[in-house]
Amino acid sequence: MTVTLTSDEEAMLDGGSGEGVAMAMRLVVRLAEAMGAASLLPVTNAHIDSCLYHGQSGLDFVNRLVEGAAQVTVPTTLNVSSLDLLHPELFLGDDDTRVAATTLMDGYVALGCESTWTCAPYQREVRPSLGEDIAWAESNAIVFANSVLGARTHRYGDFIDIAAAVTGRVPAAGLHLAEHRRASVVLDVSQLSTTLLATSAVYPMIGLLAGRLAGNDIPAIVGLPATTTEDDLKALGAAGASSGSLAMFHAVGLTPEAPTLDAATGGAPARTVTITAADIRAARDELSQTTSTTLTSVNLGTPHYSVSEIGRLHDALAGQTVHESIAFYVSTGREVLAEAGLRGWVEPLEAAGVTFVTDTCTYITPIVRDTTGVSMSDSAKWAYYAPGNIGVESIFASLDECVASAVAGRIVRDDELWS
Repeated sequence: MTVTLTSDEEAMLDGGSGEGVAMAMRLVVRLAEAMGAASLLPVTNAHIDSCLYHGQSGLDFVNRLVEGAAQVTVPTTLNVSSLDLLHPELFLGDDDTRVAATTLMDGYVALGCESTWTCAPYQREVRPSLGEDIAWAESNAIVFANSVLGARTHRYGDFIDIAAAVTGRVPAAGLHLAEHRRASVVLDVSQLSTTLLATSAVYPMIGLLAGRLAGNDIPAIVGLPATTTEDDLKALGAAGASSGSLAMFHAVGLTPEAPTLDAATGGAPARTVTITAADIRAARDELSQTTSTTLTSVNLGTPHYSVSEIGRLHDALAGQTVHESIAFYVSTGREVLAEAGLRGWVEPLEAAGVTFVTDTCTYITPIVRDTTGVSMSDSAKWAYYAPGNIGVESIFASLDECVASAVAGRIVRDDELWS
């Protein structure tokens, strides 16, 4: 399909704004052609995943943009990197990777991006609003923006994300269009007990199942209680984007585009799948298959912990100390860490044995010192990816189970919770 461009867009494509902008526009136009878009849409905001170092190609690309005098044209945040700049001593990788990762990060800052280094840009004070077209990368952020904020973004991966930020344009296609945001499958969780639904650990499991059951469809979830929090929905979306291709869900009665089931589906019939307590238990067990019984670490904060989540950890660990044999990591954004510090939570947690990680995450960067035993996490995303990424066996658990295990120095499970 031929993409119709405005005069400003034609000028960018023709090099009127420099070679860096022209290269970025070529990528956006080619994507629009591939998606069958007739035109482009302006965006107001971007979030970049390309800043995470994967090899020389990433450096080559950002250097082309910098040398071509490109700059981002909309407010642009940066996803996690490969290094914790606030705590550089935590990095256990080689010096060549450290230098390359730092150079890549510097390149994106030179393009005008903000040094946020977080996978949860929606936890910042200013964030996109309902109906706002944005260009976000990072799977959990995409789901949250579409679902919880009601902003509109397609799944933009590496290089397309920064191209959209430079041009301020995306294809008029995919989840930017209202007709593509309707649910076509209903996931019913109303049979789950009120006790289980009151536990934050159930939401990653609902998300894990949603990612698999929905396939390429958008699910509408019915039966979630009114007390469901943004942190719960964050964990649900992150798990669904890990186990499947989930880019959006509707939580009926909770998320902005789903005041009713009819609103979520557009009134069209949709297949219904019931999620039972047995399904939840099976999902938990699937993320808890280990050959060792020796606990060596606890890893929280994937996606990055919010201020409220650090507060809950502070309350859960109060008066206790992490066992000397356990490394306890919490990944979070630097802005969130600063706010938690102002609330008086960081110092006592660190004194109790907690290590805070910023700018990156422990499942993608060599930070965990002992990967020979078992690691426990309250994140389905972490438990899903860590075994393949860093070679550790993992167990998914509730926050309370993670804290109890860290204090005891061994795996502690609350089977009554999961029954």
